[in-house]
Amino acid sequence: MPVISILPSAVADQIAAGEVVERPSSVVKELVENAMDAGATVVEIALEDGGRRLIRVSDDGTGIASEEVPRALARHGTSKISKASDLVGVATFGFRGEALPAIASVSQFEIETAAADGEGTLTRVAGGQISKAERIARRRGTTVTVSQLFYNVPARLKFLRSARSEWRSAIESLTALALTQPAVRIHVSHDGKSALTLPPVTSIRSRLGAIWGGRYAEDLLDVDDVAGPIHTSGLVQRPADVGTSTRRGFLSINGRAVRDAGIGRAVEAAYRSTIVAGVRPSFFINVTLPADAVDVNVHPAKAEVRFRDRWTTERAVETAVRRALGTLDSAASLGFRGSSFSFHPGPTPPNPDSEILRPPVDHDSPLFAGDTSGGDVDGAEYATAVSTQDVAAPAQPIPPLFQLRHTYIAFEHEDGLVLIDQHSAHERVLYEQFMHTLESGAAPAQRLLLPLTLHLGPAEGEAFDSNREYLERLGFEVEGFGGHTLIVNTVPMPHPRFDAERCLRETLDALTGDRVAGAAAKHERLAATVACKAAIKGGEELSQGEMRSLFASLRDTTLPAHDVHGRSTIVHLTWDEVERRFGRR
Repeated sequence: MPVISILPSAVADQIAAGEVVERPSSVVKELVENAMDAGATVVEIALEDGGRRLIRVSDDGTGIASEEVPRALARHGTSKISKASDLVGVATFGFRGEALPAIASVSQFEIETAAADGEGTLTRVAGGQISKAERIARRRGTTVTVSQLFYNVPARLKFLRSARSEWRSAIESLTALALTQPAVRIHVSHDGKSALTLPPVTSIRSRLGAIWGGRYAEDLLDVDDVAGPIHTSGLVQRPADVGTSTRRGFLSINGRAVRDAGIGRAVEAAYRSTIVAGVRPSFFINVTLPADAVDVNVHPAKAEVRFRDRWTTERAVETAVRRALGTLDSAASLGFRGSSFSFHPGPTPPNPDSEILRPPVDHDSPLFAGDTSGGDVDGAEYATAVSTQDVAAPAQPIPPLFQLRHTYIAFEHEDGLVLIDQHSAHERVLYEQFMHTLESGAAPAQRLLLPLTLHLGPAEGEAFDSNREYLERLGFEVEGFGGHTLIVNTVPMPHPRFDAERCLRETLDALTGDRVAGAAAKHERLAATVACKAAIKGGEELSQGEMRSLFASLRDTTLPAHDVHGRSTIVHLTWDEVERRFGRR
């Protein structure tokens, strides 16, 4: 039986280094975090050969007193905590006291530091062996130089990737840190050439503009929402832009950049019914919550956290992003987004009009004036059905509307021209109405004088059997008549132009072969399909009253700017873009 022995200190340090230092980017992350914890306002990073040959990080932080340098290079030496209870609510980036000794054990290591302008110290470490400190003159702050990483651990050295790959990884780590600390000036050089300069800024949008360009940053949508003690803020991609550029995901918890698949899924869940399946949005989200509600001491590199109440946190993030997507600012735009528009044109004086939400029965509008195919639902009942808000609320002014190509509703706004796809708009209105019906069970429906007889094929019959419960909740009362023949006695009545037979046939055809898992996904799919088939189509002429009623109903939806297929419902053409096209700018 092998003899049990205590590992030498040098071996133990190298094992610890394996957890903290995976590659050059890990060194960069740890050293820059230390600089930020020290209150640095300027951090300069220099790398050679992707960090494999040299990494140097300089800062203007508080520095380290000469007598404390040996303790800083010893394992578990830290100024961040003093007892186990301090781990609850720790706010600093580094607190384990392992980074410096771990890095020094697998490299040629130098640290220059001074607690004040004047005299400082220079300490060298080679493979964990600390040399005698030297006195030097320098300004306040710290400079750490790491060269020949893993020179004494050949097994680790051979796993380093190419200089280009290591450089890319280091830049990704620096980008994440830069987003958490926008007020810090960061300068990065590679092989003697300046690679990235980030001036101090006051917002994450400005920081993103400095990294990826102003246009990219301006096209993102603000998120700012509070749910109890949880504050979610940041920027997310507009649905119309998802899939058109490189996906980027950034998450920070209480100012600490971390990875968390659950929060990422919560952000993506907020886009449900606004983007096509298979594409994922970019997001830059910071979640602030009580320090004792999150455990940051669950990962050696502090890259992950654990929430005391994960479900509440994820729901808060999803709600915050969904509310941002529900604003008109999330609509697609042609031209620079200097300002947003809304359904509420500010300069227009209030002009209450009963036609907006309750068009009279004798109005000359076939869509809202009553069912021309035998229905018995008047305009008031329709308005109640399509509106997701209380119709008794004061009516908002509606601008003059006009129709283009019998497909688009347009109106002028102080910031530009706004176009609304009438089919997508009606689809969004009906989808939210149907979702409310499926969840509440209150379905407006009418009994047919002459029941419909539908002869279905085997596939359509299977689709009906699979979705029968939800179709009945929507208002379809159906009974079997042998084989795949159905007798339809009652149908929903979302609007007077509704063709129940065509809608049911097309819905079942679309649901044929549906294999969506889970009840929630299934009823959402059904609601989206029925809404698409029931909505008015492009090419149908609308009267002024119909356009105004549709406008008002769309305004009251949760996500007015997008239809259920991920297409834009609203497009904003800015005056700047119009004037640029005409050569006025």
